[in-house]
Amino acid sequence: QLQLVESGGGVVQAGGSLRLSCAASGNIRTFTAMGWYRQAPGKEREFVAGTYAAGRAKYADSVKGRFTVSRDSGKNTVHLQMDRVVHEDAGVYYCNARLGPNDTWGQGTLVAVSS
Repeated sequence: QLQLVESGGGVVQAGGSLRLSCAASGNIRTFTAMGWYRQAPGKEREFVAGTYAAGRAKYADSVKGRFTVSRDSGKNTVHLQMDRVVHEDAGVYYCNARLGPNDTWGQGTLVAVSS
């Protein structure tokens, strides 16, 4: 059974950078998509960024130009590089892997943004 483990969360100053990682227990080349979602307190989980076949990437408008998602297939890891972080980026970040209709989620990693 696939497992996803996120790491890299913590406190980041507004305007700063943070890098999240998601390590998968299986071969990530088999997945249709892998990416990141986040959930802020009192809000629904929302899409942040995803990677797809042939190296395509997609971003939420709110993070476009500031965040970069990437896959390291050799290490079965997906990263989210967060630059120019703003307060609205705070929340629990979840790694997601999709294969057909099935989604697998990590346990989440918390990102807090300080002034």
